[in-house]
Amino acid sequence: MKRLIPLIALTLTACAGDERFDRSRLRPTANPSAVIAAELAFASLAQTKGQWSAFRATATGDAVMFAPAMVRAQDWLKGRADPPVAVKWQPHQVWSSCDGSVAVTHGAWQRPDNTVGYFTTVWQRQRDGGYKWLFDHADTLALALDAPEMITAKVAECPPRRSGPPASRVASAPFDPAMRSGRSDDGTLTWTVTAQPDGAHNFSAEMVTGGAMTPVVIEEVAAQR
Repeated sequence: MKRLIPLIALTLTACAGDERFDRSRLRPTANPSAVIAAELAFASLAQTKGQWSAFRATATGDAVMFAPAMVRAQDWLKGRADPPVAVKWQPHQVWSSCDGSVAVTHGAWQRPDNTVGYFTTVWQRQRDGGYKWLFDHADTLALALDAPEMITAKVAECPPRRSGPPASRVASAPFDPAMRSGRSDDGTLTWTVTAQPDGAHNFSAEMVTGGAMTPVVIEEVAAQR
């Protein structure tokens, strides 16, 4: 019996060491907790390092935001001084694609002047497994959002499993100040924003639920005064 143990261990080691075999059969999976952690770290960084410093550090190279028109975030943020007191925010919800390549967070924010509102952020998983934001926008509200007892997370239904290596990352489209859209690598979550020069814009996100693409976020923001 003792002579069988090294043989079994050797067999398991050989299987585990065959990276090509493992990687070709593994499908990336959703990890809403990692997205929430990225959002919380982003909010914390704004308080410790400065608001725009945090935005710069956590944005992808092609991320977009509003100022008040839609702009390339890194271009707008470059060299911008941080305000004396950063806005505070807390995530309330997260929606993730089945493969976890893209996720959307939504929550509340508060400014030092006592104005309040909501934010929505689109996150993209990076090659190192971490997340950076692709899109960020916000709007004011007359009343603050109620804080949930716990952050809710929903994951899109997975597409049928296919053979072969995972799909390659979708290439980013050239910058267009009037429209931006994106999708997860597996196509189970999509998002679109259409914008006017004065900052008025519409944002929507959909994910696969019940076998069909279903809206999960629909937001309309008026022109900035």
